[in-house]
Amino acid sequence: MEIHLAGRARKLGDDINTDYIIASTRKRDTLDEQVLKRYLLETVDPNFAASVQPGDLIVAGRNFGCGSAMEVAATVILAAGIRAVLAETFNRTFYRNAVNNGLIPIECDTSAIDESDRLSIEVANGKIGVRNLTSSQSLVAHRIPPLMTEILDSGGLVPFVREHGLPR
Repeated sequence: MEIHLAGRARKLGDDINTDYIIASTRKRDTLDEQVLKRYLLETVDPNFAASVQPGDLIVAGRNFGCGSAMEVAATVILAAGIRAVLAETFNRTFYRNAVNNGLIPIECDTSAIDESDRLSIEVANGKIGVRNLTSSQSLVAHRIPPLMTEILDSGGLVPFVREHGLPR
């Protein structure tokens, strides 16, 4: 798998839970991520969704995606055009939901990344290179496990199963 991403950092803090990503009140009307993307992170910043540009990358602190285990949190991020989330740590259920839906979760020290910094990300064979182009710093990121790399390479779990069948 080789993925090359470049985009603007959208900086968030610690403990961004799934209800911050998409509020429970919004999910009462629909689970259509194309509709819900208009409300992405509105609890944190009411103008966030409207300010997202193609290629933006979410950058957070510790425990991103904590809270309930709803898959729509990952799919709404993708629907907004954001292909990757960088965080110091992820809630394990969110991490798995992200991979299963093709959203790239990157664990690294995000403390040196500021809002609107330009980032470059290279993913190849599970290894991840993150470079902050604004500050000329390279960041060390955790590897993505091989099976999860294959799932991401296929575009998510459903395409992976279509391509490879169920594991035996």
